[in-house]
This record gives sequence, structure tokens and C-alpha cells, in this order.
Amino acid sequence: MSRYRKIEVRTWSDERFRALSPVEPSGQGLWFFLLTGPHTGPIPGLFRAGRAAMAEELGWPLEAFDKAFREVSQQGMAKADFVARLVWLPNAIKHNKPESPNVVKSWAPEFDLLPECPLKLEALEAIKSFVCALGPGFSGAFMGVFDPSGKASSKTSGKASAKTMPNQEQEQEQEQEQEVKTIGDEPPVSSKAADPCPHQEIVNLYHQTLPTGRQVRIWNDTRKAKLRARWKEDPKRQSLAWWGKFFGYIAESDFLTGKTATTGRAPFELDLEWIVSPTNFVKIVEGKYHREVAA
Repeated sequence: MSRYRKIEVRTWSDERFRALSPVEPSGQGLWFFLLTGPHTGPIPGLFRAGRAAMAEELGWPLEAFDKAFREVSQQGMAKADFVARLVWLPNAIKHNKPESPNVVKSWAPEFDLLPECPLKLEALEAIKSFVCALGPGFSGAFMGVFDPSGKASSKTSGKASAKTMPNQEQEQEQEQEQEVKTIGDEPPVSSKAADPCPHQEIVNLYHQTLPTGRQVRIWNDTRKAKLRARWKEDPKRQSLAWWGKFFGYIAESDFLTGKTATTGRAPFELDLEWIVSPTNFVKIVEGKYHREVAA
């Protein structure tokens, strides 16, 4: 019989699960949340998350969260740089071994998106030691995608991206000869210029700040067009700091975060495409779902 069981990360946002009596502040409760929560990513045990966001997701006072995290940390089960908002569970990879060298390669672009800090490099060294011990195939895959500075190789990262986006090279060649068609509310954008909107970074901010929202699994061209349009509409929106503040503002709305419910209807479930759709975006900025008008 298998020693492991699969747990869907969306369990934490499931309507019936949330209707159960909540997890009380404790080291054990926090440990299972760190292992299975919506903040987790493809690299076992290494993810971006802040204290306040996790405490809010659990419904715990920040002081209670800090106490529980100290318990976990004192057992050597977790390390964190909460200034950089990076958390590492050192033994997670031992119980979530990569299934193939290609899985290791896929970690490179994800690793690049994690905040730079000494803990990130410490985690990388430990992951390197474990992966390279799995055999020459895994070792070669790891050394091929990470350089000594702890950054992903740009060459291999490009290959990883191509794996997730079939025919990307062909599409890029076509884009050099034509303009991207207008999608939705977005004006035509010359494809010769690089996309100025940092889509993945904004998606990461959304996941971090609004963990109860629907997780982004596919960010296709239609969705990119909507986000790009919101980015370009106003110069002050052309910074990650603005989007972090904006998502934090959304997190203050009980309706948008599913904390209110009407009899016979499920709580509202937020998603990033809904947020950046033009009509909804304006309503949020104008304070329709808040008591105060957005700054």
C-alpha cells in the first residue's frame, strides 16, 4: 500500500471545507497548511508567501501565526525570510522526488520568479545535493538549468518555456512579420516590441495576496490581452508595487474574498481574469465592493 496520499490544494478554498469548524492556531495545523496550501508551487517545499497572507488565509491572528511558525521552525521543519517573503520546507523534496529529469528542468523558470535572498541560495544548494544524488540523468538536468550564481540558465529556461507553449519559436517568427490582432478591449500592439507587461510576476502577486481566489492554471492570449490593457491604461499601474497594493485593496473586500454569502447562493469566487476585465476593474477601482473609494 502506498505511503502517500494526494491532496488537492484547492481544498482550502472549497466551499464545504470552509464551512467546517476552522483549524485552530497550532504548529500541527500550520504544518499541514504549509505542505498543502494554495501558496505551494512546482518546486517541492520552496514557495513565496507572506506572514499576513497566510495568517489571513487560516483566519488566525498574526501573533498566533507567528507562535505556530516558531514551533515549526524550532523543529527544523521550516525556514523563512519573511522580509523577502520566501518559505522553505527542507525535507519536502525527500517526500516529493522529481519523477524525471524533465521535471527538474521545469523548475528553472519557476525558481527565477522567487525573491532573491540568502535563503533561496541555501535551498538551492540542498535541492542540488538531493537531485544530483538521484543519478547522472537528474544531475545533468539540474546542472544544465542552474548556474553557480543560483539563477536559471536563460538558454534552458527558454526551452522549458517552449515545452509549455508548443510551436513558440514558429509563433515568434510569425510575430516578427505581422502585428498582433486586437483582442477584446485592447488596442493593436506591435508584436515587434517585447510585451511590457510582466504577466507572470503579476500572477504570482495575485496568488500570494489573494490565496482564496481561483488559481491561475492557464494564462492564454485572451487573458494576457486584458491584463496588458489594464497595465498600459495608466502609467501608475506600470509597476509591480501598484499591483501588489491593488490586490491588497481587493483582499479587504469581504464580498470579493468570498466572506459574504446570500441564502441559497455560494460565496463569490474571485479570479484574475474577472479582476482585469474592463467593467469589473473599473468597479473595483471606484470602490463598488468596498466602503471606501480606491486610492
